[in-house]
Amino acid sequence: MTLDWTTAPADAAAHFARRLAVETDVSDVHAALESGAPGFVLLDSRSDEAWAQGHVPGAVHLPGREIAARAPAELDRSVPVVAYCWGPGCNGATRAALALASLGFRVREMIGGFEYWAREGLPVETADGVSRPAVDPLTAPAGVACDC
Repeated sequence: MTLDWTTAPADAAAHFARRLAVETDVSDVHAALESGAPGFVLLDSRSDEAWAQGHVPGAVHLPGREIAARAPAELDRSVPVVAYCWGPGCNGATRAALALASLGFRVREMIGGFEYWAREGLPVETADGVSRPAVDPLTAPAGVACDC
């Protein structure tokens, strides 16, 4: 297979700019939450069972299939929302973000989802409290920053 290199640089730039306007990553979300004034609500769109297994501390739980019915009453449209689901192999956060945007919310998707949140050793909350899982060296090598 040969890669097609016919996309004009301006078209590629517009595509990537659009993605950055609607996506964020776990590192940026964590930094914003640590600031104490993130400027958004973090929404976990996974099932009740997945939420119970662990979630980002401070996240709001609103399963994807319930967004249309519950979001208008439970979320403030003036506050942006960052949605996450399981991880890159799941499009639940994309569906949640689409549902929220269709309801008039400003929304971004947290790429990497809860999987990469946990794999990077960031705080995870369960009924037992908050803990930090071990860092996966494939996603956050010790002493190495990607500086992206």
